[in-house]
Amino acid sequence: MACDGRSLALSHIDGAFYAIDNVCTHDNGPLGEGRLMRGRVICPRHGAAFDAKTGRVLSLPAVRDVRAYAVSVEGDLVFVEYED
Repeated sequence: MACDGRSLALSHIDGAFYAIDNVCTHDNGPLGEGRLMRGRVICPRHGAAFDAKTGRVLSLPAVRDVRAYAVSVEGDLVFVEYED
């Protein structure tokens, strides 16, 4: 998903939407192409895991968090909030 030129990975967990940067901090892997398992986004390249809600890194080889963004839903529209 792209939002104002920023690539994001959007997750739907327990009826709510969450957005994090789509780029793994280990090697720039596309997190949105990975798996979502028990609230974790697993990078498809080397298996680094990130919390889909907070962006916190949960396993190696990544050691830095990704940025998380507030998400709201109005009707059929999903909005991602961010500040530069």
